[in-house]
Amino acid sequence: MNKRVIWLIIGVMSMAVIGVVALQTDLILTSIRANEDAFDKNVQNALSAVAERIEKTATSKDAMLVINGYSVDYVPSEAVVGLGGDGNGGMSIPVTGITSYDLVNVYSPLEERIDAAILAQVLKQELQNHAIKTNYEFGVFSEDRQAFIIHDGYYVADNVQPRTQPQPGYSNLSLTDYSVTLFENDQGEAAGKLKIFFPEKSRVMWSALLPSFLGTFLFAALILACFGYTVWVIFHQKRLSEMKTDFINNMTHEFKTPIATISLAADSITNPRISGDISKVERFANIIKQENKRMNSQVEKVLQMAQIDREESKLRLAEVDLHDVISRAVENIGLQVEPRQGTATVVLRATNPIVQGDLTHISNVVNNLLDNANKYSPNVPHITVTTSDLKDGVQVVVSDEGMGMSKEARKHIFDKFYRVHTGDLHDVKGFGLGLSYVKAIMDAHRGTVEVRSELDKGSDFVLSFPRRQDDGRLVMT
Repeated sequence: MNKRVIWLIIGVMSMAVIGVVALQTDLILTSIRANEDAFDKNVQNALSAVAERIEKTATSKDAMLVINGYSVDYVPSEAVVGLGGDGNGGMSIPVTGITSYDLVNVYSPLEERIDAAILAQVLKQELQNHAIKTNYEFGVFSEDRQAFIIHDGYYVADNVQPRTQPQPGYSNLSLTDYSVTLFENDQGEAAGKLKIFFPEKSRVMWSALLPSFLGTFLFAALILACFGYTVWVIFHQKRLSEMKTDFINNMTHEFKTPIATISLAADSITNPRISGDISKVERFANIIKQENKRMNSQVEKVLQMAQIDREESKLRLAEVDLHDVISRAVENIGLQVEPRQGTATVVLRATNPIVQGDLTHISNVVNNLLDNANKYSPNVPHITVTTSDLKDGVQVVVSDEGMGMSKEARKHIFDKFYRVHTGDLHDVKGFGLGLSYVKAIMDAHRGTVEVRSELDKGSDFVLSFPRRQDDGRLVMT
């Protein structure tokens, strides 16, 4: 798939996911605002109902006092006349048309007209009637005293004298938006205000929508996770496809050369001028044998990796002397580097080089690393193999002074079919299976392999072998 198409798909999917999350978030915020509006309306309706009931109670009480003649000293003469009389001081005319303010609003203190306990009970009933079931704090504020005279169903002790400074301890009630006037006269003047504050309002607003909110972000997170995984799979498969294509090309090249050589050698042997010369026949027969061996070796590598992938291989455990394995491998690679004026040396510092492992696989691991060190040293190769003791094992370091690797190459160096780009150097052969085989075998031995490398400064491959194995099973990670 074209990289531009991949990025286009990623862009479209990203915008779709962001759009869904944005729309859902806006819907939740709209729902919260609607809930807040409904809450505010219900609170205000409840407060209005409470104020109306309190004023009716006070009106009935004050009217009875006037009718019984107990409030004459507190009511203007006009009000008394308005009530009617028989000339003998009797109060026999109904109080129709007389308001509570006309009776006592000016002359009776606010705290005397409101029963704190009844107010608390009425407020609780009205809030429940309006489906408001959260904690609250309420108070009655006197306009004459400029102070709260009732708080949460109790009279406030310091309400005797008018206040010129803000009353301490009532900041929430002072700043609340929920209030209603009490005992308002015809001129719009109120004796006080009933105020209420809800400390858990935010929790109430969110409690109903919290499951939807959490569900939205949970599913959005799942979508993003799946989206991220899909993107990773796309790039992984693209890279794997490219590596497999390189593998096929390399395999074709690796097999084409020996096949062509075998074909030429076979044609030469069948030539009448050659077939009569025993020495030439033997020479071409040896060429065919070597090329056939080379092809078999390449096929064997592919088959070994296939077995490892299927976890069909088992380690044939034995006591392996790493110094012996390294010495033989260095001797073999020396035959290849000496014609290039290179060197292959060993520094054997491990005091106990014996580990439990599979001799064949361990030998292949060391040989693969030495072969890579030689192939990726475009100039004169200098290879060093060093051993040292670990707490519970042996460390082997294969170092070269070759072309090195970039940070990106180090990330994929142990991936199957991956090969480091060599720029203008095209004579480095292989399938890209060598280092993936090394990684698989080290994992099977419960060891580790690491690489330290910089461009143009060479590479160090660090193998760590444990001394003992629990069993002979091949363990893949």
